[in-house]
Amino acid sequence: MTGSLFKGNFWTSDILSTIGYDSIVQHLNNGRKNCKEFEDFLKERASIEEKYGKDLLSLARKKPCGQSETNTLKRALEVFKQQVDNVAQSHIYLAQTLREEARKMEEFREKQKSQQKKTELIMDAAHKQKSLQFKKTMDAKKNYEQKCRDKDEAEQAVHRSANMANPKQQEKLFVKLATSKTAVEDSDKLYMLQINTLDRVRNEWQSEHIKACEVFEAQECERINFFRNALWLHMNQLSQQCVTSDEMYEKVRKSLEMCSIEKDIEYFVNQRGTGQTPPAPIMYENFYCPQKNAAPGKATGPNLARRGPLPNPKSLPDDPDYSLLDNNYSLVYQ
Repeated sequence: MTGSLFKGNFWTSDILSTIGYDSIVQHLNNGRKNCKEFEDFLKERASIEEKYGKDLLSLARKKPCGQSETNTLKRALEVFKQQVDNVAQSHIYLAQTLREEARKMEEFREKQKSQQKKTELIMDAAHKQKSLQFKKTMDAKKNYEQKCRDKDEAEQAVHRSANMANPKQQEKLFVKLATSKTAVEDSDKLYMLQINTLDRVRNEWQSEHIKACEVFEAQECERINFFRNALWLHMNQLSQQCVTSDEMYEKVRKSLEMCSIEKDIEYFVNQRGTGQTPPAPIMYENFYCPQKNAAPGKATGPNLARRGPLPNPKSLPDDPDYSLLDNNYSLVYQ
């Protein structure tokens, strides 16, 4: 609580002016508007968090992600999918929390609006009574001043008629003067009465103004405190969401630390291995003389061909009698 600053700083010298009071009311209205804007912000953020959570949930549950993996990496992926599902759920829960905070802000805003309305009704009546009494007082003053002028004119007329010979005319002027004096006295009494009433009304209004300032200042202190705490809480909620998500992601990291390349390779070999004996060599089989246990790629036994081996040439390439092939040659097949 800051002290009574409002009641000492929103006065004006004009008795009919409400500019100080109006300034406070406008400030309170703007404060509630700011609360409404933050309330709407929370609702929008809640919608974003909810949509993100649902989309992430759908991704975690429907989208394949390494579904054919085995052993330790498979378990790590299962933890990964589960933690993504948990993160999605936490965002959906955060959306519900933000909507609850928005509801609290709305309730607080409506409560302050109701409290302010009660004070405004009292002040509106005080302003109306003050204005009405001021008008009556000013009317009484005008009437009093007019009666005084009428009396002064009657006195001047009597003085001017002092040497008049017509007694009836003089008597008439004296009667008018007497009547005007009575009117002055009556208007003076009415004027004083209205002045006193106005002073009472002014004091009552002044007292209500001070009370209104104190109520409004207390409201504004409460609003600023509530708004500040709501914003602080909102930041804590977002920070906690980050912490929660990181804790879930840490579980995935821990599961990945347990992932063993050697174990996964060994597991795959044990589960899907097809044998330890490679295929035997393909043996050469002679069409005419098949033999068992022959070395691959080599013929065993006599080499029986359709024709005998080609004769070796009788002359070597460097022999002068060696036949050379030129453009005119023929090959004779036996």
